[in-house]
Amino acid sequence: MSMFKKLLLLLAIVGGINWGIYGIWGFNAVGWLTGGSLNWLARTIFIVVGVAALCLVPSLFMDDEPRAQPHTH
Repeated sequence: MSMFKKLLLLLAIVGGINWGIYGIWGFNAVGWLTGGSLNWLARTIFIVVGVAALCLVPSLFMDDEPRAQPHTH
């Protein structure tokens, strides 16, 4: 897995954890860390996390495992 894809996955996981915390306790961790969920920094983080998740969608349909080459003699 490339470093870029790992970064995308990390951002998507952070977003998922934030949504989970929000869904269970009604607490927006990103908004709290940035001083409000509607300020420019929080909105930028939300956009970056959303774009990361969208960039990962095609990987759901790609085969990352190298295919075994048939042996020819």
